[in-house]
Amino acid sequence: MADPSDDIEVPGLGAEDDPMADDMPDVDVKKEKDLTGDGGLIKKIITEGSGWETPSKGDSVTVHYHGTLEDGSVFDSSRDRGDPFVFTIGQGQVIKGWDQGVITMKRGEKALLTCKSDYAYGEAGSPPKIPPKATLHFEVELLSWKSIKDIAGDGGIIKTIETEGKGWEKPKDKDEALVKYAVRATGSSTAVVASPEEGAVVQVGSGQPLKAFPVALKSMKQGEKASLKIKPEYGFASPHEGVPEGAELEADLELVTIRKVEDVTDDGKVVTKLVRKGKDYKRPNEGATVKVAYTGRIGGPNGPVFEEHSKESPLEFVTDEDAVVEGLDMAVMKHNEDEAFEVTVAPEYGFGDREEKRALATVPPNSQLHYAVEILEVQKAKESWDLSNEDKVELAKKRKEQGNALFKAGKWARAIAKYKSAADTVGYDKDFSEELKKECAAIKKSADLNKAAASLKLHNYRDAIAAASKVLEAEPGNVKALYRRAQGHLAEQDLVEAELDIRAALLVEPNNKDVRALKLRYKKEAAAANAKDKAMYQRAFQKLAKMPDTEPKAPQAAPEMTEADSKPEPESHPIDIMDSAASEALLIDEEQPAAADTPAENGHLHAGEKDTLEAAPVVPQRTAVES
Repeated sequence: MADPSDDIEVPGLGAEDDPMADDMPDVDVKKEKDLTGDGGLIKKIITEGSGWETPSKGDSVTVHYHGTLEDGSVFDSSRDRGDPFVFTIGQGQVIKGWDQGVITMKRGEKALLTCKSDYAYGEAGSPPKIPPKATLHFEVELLSWKSIKDIAGDGGIIKTIETEGKGWEKPKDKDEALVKYAVRATGSSTAVVASPEEGAVVQVGSGQPLKAFPVALKSMKQGEKASLKIKPEYGFASPHEGVPEGAELEADLELVTIRKVEDVTDDGKVVTKLVRKGKDYKRPNEGATVKVAYTGRIGGPNGPVFEEHSKESPLEFVTDEDAVVEGLDMAVMKHNEDEAFEVTVAPEYGFGDREEKRALATVPPNSQLHYAVEILEVQKAKESWDLSNEDKVELAKKRKEQGNALFKAGKWARAIAKYKSAADTVGYDKDFSEELKKECAAIKKSADLNKAAASLKLHNYRDAIAAASKVLEAEPGNVKALYRRAQGHLAEQDLVEAELDIRAALLVEPNNKDVRALKLRYKKEAAAANAKDKAMYQRAFQKLAKMPDTEPKAPQAAPEMTEADSKPEPESHPIDIMDSAASEALLIDEEQPAAADTPAENGHLHAGEKDTLEAAPVVPQRTAVES
């Protein structure tokens, strides 16, 4: 394209004849900004633009401009012609001052760009209208732009935004999207493939119907319309009727709706798919009362219906209180009022391995469940900061008891969440009364001890160590915390740390059967570790012994052996590696408990033992929870 001085139709005018002279800004309208740092390009905003976005290199911009010399005479004006000027930023199609100035402007912004000759037409100027070494003044209004991007990075897909989308969210590979599209061979007006008028639902990462679509869709916002120029390598996956082999394609693509697909659980066994967006500010919290309409099916979206609640007869329940299956409960808490979504629930978060008789069908054991859900109403529970101190303590107690119930049901991950919630509810207690502070301390200690026990069940040993350590910060001699932390250390093969915790626990309760049994397990694992290390070093020395000497050695006289040298070296053992200042009282008692008192490997209970709440614990149990 030509630069803005081309096709000059209006002869130079004096300032008094300039139809826009009254519109030119005074020096003090806005603060001047040196865009280049050398005074070569000065920008002064006349009218603020809208939004925050500015065009980028490669974008096609549409502007109106009015250009004058330093004496005020006009040399060119798109406004006078009534014809906006279009150019591509960063392609050398216009003077340097325009490339570097317009790229800083927002949509609708009007600014004065003062360009010295180095950023305009240089020493030669542009005769006859622009003299040599001329400084030029341009009043520029950025009307709009089309974002043109090489979104594949190799020139394979050139995308031009025709209509901007809304918001900030863009789809990911696993999401679904409602899209409208038409694809044609370059230069043709006839579509070779097109979506239905109402659009089509596609999985974003599927590469259907074109390999270009995943790349394009992941760059788009909801409501965005774009045109694509597509090289053959991003075309159809297989030969397509009406498209010559190796043909380049063009496509019109509209992202109507994003249907977000999200994992509710870390193991990917509860997955939701958004169907209709709701009210962002009304998401159920823990203990919220919700009304939902849903259809529950066995196996998948086309399976037999086993349960149904209509809008006219919705289900009302309190979240996070086991009123519905765990997977549905968790999914509801991830969505907002007036939102519609689908959720797939694996058996572990549904009815498990039991048969479940429901109103419309019997659900077989180990069945996957599928729900189509609409959240009709959300009444959020009061947040802890809105409660009185007394109510916070009562709520923390309630949540801890809920955690205990979940622990006994074997739902350890949810139990941990409840214990954390209980502790967080009374986490800030500086303005509590002394009596309430004592209750808070007891709640937090119990919650952390039980978090440690539940984390051991889940083999999350580092989490168990962290939870037990929090108790020990306030109460260094707590035997349960020492015991559970020692279990975590032992499972992580942190043998020295495990030994220290075992010794400290036995110092407080020398006859504690569980700790003494853990001591035996520790000694076995320490001995095994020593044997492994010894074997490794033996192999290393054997290899070294077989290697030939590279240099001859001078014979040396054998030193005389002293009496001390003749004594055998004691065998090292991790249990002996203690600080030299350690008290003899910390040494582990070598007496072994009876076989019946020895716990199973990895700290699990013997057959016949149960996980129960401790009414008045004296001896810490490996899987007990604090009541």
